[in-house]
Amino acid sequence: MPGYRTKQAQIAVEGVDELIICSLVDRQQYFDPLGEAERLGISSASWAYFGNLWPSSAWLAARLARRPINPAERILEIGCGLALASLVGHRLGADVTASDCHPLAECFLLENLRLNDLPPMKYRHGHWGSRAVAPWQYDNWLRIAVVGQYDLIVGSDLLYERDAEGALARFIDAHAAPAAEVWIIDPDRGNRAEFHRAMDSQGFDACQDRIDCAPMPGIPAYKGWWLRFRRRGLSLPLVQNP
Repeated sequence: MPGYRTKQAQIAVEGVDELIICSLVDRQQYFDPLGEAERLGISSASWAYFGNLWPSSAWLAARLARRPINPAERILEIGCGLALASLVGHRLGADVTASDCHPLAECFLLENLRLNDLPPMKYRHGHWGSRAVAPWQYDNWLRIAVVGQYDLIVGSDLLYERDAEGALARFIDAHAAPAAEVWIIDPDRGNRAEFHRAMDSQGFDACQDRIDCAPMPGIPAYKGWWLRFRRRGLSLPLVQNP
């Protein structure tokens, strides 16, 4: 990844072979000479967030690895960042589409596919909120937006800022198939109740499971919530040991 300070790490997820993940060395980097990220509402302070592995993304990847593979099921990861969960699902043979709005997310995904000798996988531009824009072409790189509906929509650590307009819930509603499940892993952010209300207004029932994992060798402790949603009137599958 020329121009950026990166590192590689081997990431172990139970149920799948280890993955080599290329990420940014730290969260202090920033490079947006043409203002592309700024136009998308990505500030200099948050520019590097996409390129770091977050605890919630590791937990989402582990949970997805335990889900039985259904070749007919379409899965969408939103706000994927380095797309660890998408890569895990892809390695296991699921039909996964990764999506994000950061200009470099797809570049890092391609590099991580290469590092792990994985076949191509689908990536789409996924953006919600007041700064959302239509797909565009930059440097001969065509950004193709998320389209269609999916049977499972997943995301991790998406509730880090207020969303008074409910844009995320509307985006999910637009891309959730009639019987879809929605999984959001939230590390106890303060906007969870607001998101629940927004999903309720879109016609989704909710279930939340507490995550409280003690530290293990090489794995830090994690506390948060596994939020699950399904359209009103459809029951959520029972799970054990969330």
